[in-house]
Amino acid sequence: MTRLFEIGQDGLIEQRRAALDKEDKIEAWVKADLSLIGVDGIIVAQQLRTGHGKIIDLLAIDQEGNLVIIELKRDRSPRDVVGQLLDYASWVHRLSTKDVYELVQREQGRSLSELYTDKFRSAPPEILNASHQMIVVASEVDEESKRIIEYLSEVHDIGINAAFFNVFQSGGKEMLTTDSLLDQTEVVERSVKKTRPPWSGYYYLTGGAEEDRPWEDMRKHGFFSAHGGTFYTKRLNKLRIGDPVFYYQKQNGYLGFGTISQEKQHVRDFKTNSGEPILDVCKADYLTEYIDNEDNACYLVGVDWNKTFSVSEAKSYSGIFANQNVVCGIYDPATVEFLKREFDVEA
Repeated sequence: MTRLFEIGQDGLIEQRRAALDKEDKIEAWVKADLSLIGVDGIIVAQQLRTGHGKIIDLLAIDQEGNLVIIELKRDRSPRDVVGQLLDYASWVHRLSTKDVYELVQREQGRSLSELYTDKFRSAPPEILNASHQMIVVASEVDEESKRIIEYLSEVHDIGINAAFFNVFQSGGKEMLTTDSLLDQTEVVERSVKKTRPPWSGYYYLTGGAEEDRPWEDMRKHGFFSAHGGTFYTKRLNKLRIGDPVFYYQKQNGYLGFGTISQEKQHVRDFKTNSGEPILDVCKADYLTEYIDNEDNACYLVGVDWNKTFSVSEAKSYSGIFANQNVVCGIYDPATVEFLKREFDVEA
């Protein structure tokens, strides 16, 4: 169970947990910000009636073109809510690319291409709904639900997870915490591995656009960074010393290839490969904006860049692999072969 404490002069003061009687508000919060449940995507339907006559609370689509079924647990039993999700999934998985386009147009009054481009600044994948995920949203995860969800995800590679919301009261104010039973990125990776090629062994990194995180900072001082919340910074936990990485800049293309030289560290503790504190040699605002907030602070990994290009020389082509994830594996064979050739990476 999640607990929240205020740090007082005489020690920790546990905050009182409030009853979660805001199911409609939770649905609205999730609809407005899918990152609350670990999803980077777009809501395409709400209270969607399936071909089985059932109603899905929320249906989303992620950058890979996969559908995400989101269901509030409300007061249902674990077996009921998981069974309901599996029933929904049995209908969703049969939706073709054409079906998804028609569904979005009908439910949103706009084309999927418009919605997708507004969110991701690129055209939708050619094939949609190659895989799908399911997420239970609840105030807490009981042991029975936990066992069922972990079994389906970790043993059978079914894309199912649970996100839970907790409300606390303190000083007349209400505070909200969110968490997931399983790491959503790992849930997605397990569920899609049957529909894509094997992992190439190379990692993809992206720090957004040039105005968000200038490439020259990372190139000169040998690092990659993420900040703005654990949803982003926890992705750095995947990286280990020696891992090969390609860096991609949004709207431009791939700019660097290197290997991880230092694992994840808080910006206050990070030193360049020459031993200088990063804050002494790089004065960028994004490094210090949340420095006193452990959750939102900037975290860095060290990178030995083997080959790099300037922004004007970025390497790309139509259809090259790119997405919003701060860190992920590269699976697309055409992208891997292109990058190995352009960055002189030996097989």
